[in-house]
Amino acid sequence: MTQAELDSSCIGIEFGSTRIKAVLIDGNFNPAAQGAFDWENSLVDGVWTYSLDLVAKGLQTAFADLKADVKKKYGLELKKAKALGISAMMHGYLAFDKDDNLLVPFRTWRNTITGEASEKLTDLFNFPIPERWSVSHLYQAILKNEPHVPQIASINTLAGYVHFKLTGQKVLGIGDASGMFPIDSSIKNYDKKMLAAFDNLVADKKFPWTLESILPRVEVAGKAAGTLTSEGAKFLDPTGTFEAGCLLAPPEGDAGTGMTATNSVTARTGNVSAGTSVFAMVVLEKPLKAAYKNQIDIVQTPDGSAAAMVHANNCTGEYDKWIKVFSSAAKALGADFSKGQLYDTLLGLALEGDKDCGGLIPYNYISGESITGFASGRPLFVRTQNANFTLENFMRAQLFTALGALRAGMDILFEQEKVALDSLTGHGGFFKTAGVGGKIMAAAMHTAVSSMKTAGEGGPWGMAVLAAFASENKGMTLSDYLNKLVFASAEVSKTEPDPSDVKGFNDFFANYKKALPIEKAAVENID
Repeated sequence: MTQAELDSSCIGIEFGSTRIKAVLIDGNFNPAAQGAFDWENSLVDGVWTYSLDLVAKGLQTAFADLKADVKKKYGLELKKAKALGISAMMHGYLAFDKDDNLLVPFRTWRNTITGEASEKLTDLFNFPIPERWSVSHLYQAILKNEPHVPQIASINTLAGYVHFKLTGQKVLGIGDASGMFPIDSSIKNYDKKMLAAFDNLVADKKFPWTLESILPRVEVAGKAAGTLTSEGAKFLDPTGTFEAGCLLAPPEGDAGTGMTATNSVTARTGNVSAGTSVFAMVVLEKPLKAAYKNQIDIVQTPDGSAAAMVHANNCTGEYDKWIKVFSSAAKALGADFSKGQLYDTLLGLALEGDKDCGGLIPYNYISGESITGFASGRPLFVRTQNANFTLENFMRAQLFTALGALRAGMDILFEQEKVALDSLTGHGGFFKTAGVGGKIMAAAMHTAVSSMKTAGEGGPWGMAVLAAFASENKGMTLSDYLNKLVFASAEVSKTEPDPSDVKGFNDFFANYKKALPIEKAAVENID
């Protein structure tokens, strides 16, 4: 790579649940360098949160790591880029006053503390408003008469906040915006009737704001959403090496970058993003017949088409913990294995287990699961005395339970709504172990699952592609841009569901649903 090629590269930075990752792509959309920062949310006063100081540190560390990777690989200094894009976990609640000071700690998507607001807004709009949506958090704060509410001048998502720090612009990509408040696809903006209904609902409070006035403006993919300011450049790179002036794409949520990264933005396409949380996106041909509160979200593709989203709060987090335990056991016995060896070996054993996991039933509920009706969770492992308790079955059960809540939501789309899919593409950490993630997902979804070479890059790579699209879309639609330029020669592997694996998952899932009262008892009796 030459300096000129580096200067015309595009960068995507995504704030995931456990990792902030930066990916730089070349002119052929290939990942050319990357950087990362590992982080964890904290449970503070009953609220899952990240501090804004940690947000800044994570951004700067991941970007510094990216710069170091560029230097190591190409001997060049990363001083500028053609375009940049920020994406992050969707939903949540960041409320600011008129001086852009944070009013209350960031309330992330992981919180299940807005049940009353979610229920009332769903009934008001006749549209599913999940607990993690920004408007649910706002209305719950109103119901609780929280003193900060009258002081609100703006609310935002995590991606929107970081974008604001870089550009001074309070704007969101339409996909991320659709996790704050419902979107009217015909105008590609917030639904006007629902905005009016909300304002009328809280009119007696006499707040000095309307809902629309405190929401970020909405922009679709392919449009510019500001440029990197001098202050933003220093926020991104305190060393002062990276220059101001590069274009920024509309900031997106991880659902939108996942759809982009898997070429799933047209009707009858879908994708599954599986990491700390797991969600499936299915682009709809027509509206759903009913509103499924806390089970199905309706959000938007980055270019504004309606998509059904099934979101489960928990996926790989619990088996990550178990693999750390096995790593500690190995070290205590005098062996030391790399993280990659541990994951590939232990997850690979899942394919050797009994198809139904031998009667083992774990629950990976580190936090609550709205789909199955839990406001909070307790990780749990249950078996009968005569269950086939082997390491192979244990690992298979951990992978199966990672998809249990997701399957509960997908059954609504497949069985009740008769939604048709031409393709389902997976990405994220769940798919990193070759041959395992795709096979397990195909069994759980009882449909073929494809993956791409970039599956492990996931969202940040997708955000880099959206940055490239914003900088030079050549007059194309997003779908044409992806099909004709980005994925024209993509390496795609497809895993067909094995009938015996499908039956095995169905048997496991029957036990999973039957044993949910055990999980409920754990939540009620273990503090």
